[in-house]
Amino acid sequence: MPELPEVEVVRRGLADHVVGRHVTRARITGVRVARRHDAGPDDLAARLHDVTVTAASRRGKYLWLALDGEDALIVHLGMSGQMLVEPADAPLEKHCHAQFDFDDGGPQLRFVDQRTFGGLALSPLRPDGIPESVAHIAPDPFESAYDQASVVRRMKQRESAVKRALLDQSLVSGIGNIYADEALWRAQVHGERLCSALTKPTLSRILDHAREVMAEALGHGGTSFDSLYVNVNGASGYFDRSLHAYGRAGTPCDRCGTIMRREHFMNRSSFSCPVCQPRPRRRSPS
Repeated sequence: MPELPEVEVVRRGLADHVVGRHVTRARITGVRVARRHDAGPDDLAARLHDVTVTAASRRGKYLWLALDGEDALIVHLGMSGQMLVEPADAPLEKHCHAQFDFDDGGPQLRFVDQRTFGGLALSPLRPDGIPESVAHIAPDPFESAYDQASVVRRMKQRESAVKRALLDQSLVSGIGNIYADEALWRAQVHGERLCSALTKPTLSRILDHAREVMAEALGHGGTSFDSLYVNVNGASGYFDRSLHAYGRAGTPCDRCGTIMRREHFMNRSSFSCPVCQPRPRRRSPS
């Protein structure tokens, strides 16, 4: 799944190529792409006619286009969703599910999704600029609304694994499996350590590393393990070449040389160094 840096790359492309343009026609094909819009694809297309895109915004992994009026178009990228800016006469992709034409006659915006886990939906915008359907998501580390001290306090109260807390989008958004593993490797903390057993400075340091590694990934266009993860021009990111933990099982740790391990965690894979990130001791039964 794309994480914060990958979604931010797409957001920046939309800000450059779509914001300020007026939609003259929207075409949405297939029921799945509009399954989060209860009235269906035809109604969604009709409501996207004759609107102006006023902003491209993001919170964590959630992306939306603000429209003049009171709504936002929520873009769920899912596992393979792409927002592409292409000439109107360019061949249509096999899995293109939405096309947007603009009154300037410039390039179209297309939503392409091979695996159809993504989709489009409208949501009312709140006064703070956050769509109602995204309001339950916590601020991410790049937002002005993000309060790391508060996040640390809440983490410290939890009797759950620190990696589980990092992945909890109601606590802090944008951090997914890849960047959680990278942050924990940098902090030299195993993901199964309990939040309550870690000091507040250690928890804060982990969050600092999460922000740091996501900022670095953003500078490389994100992490692309799959050719489907692209920006609006179809280019892939290359931060995967700089990863120290995720996907590195069987290779030497970049810090100490120990062979990296892969473990199962929450139906995912976790990658860590056995020496730099020792597993927590198991509690003996009382």
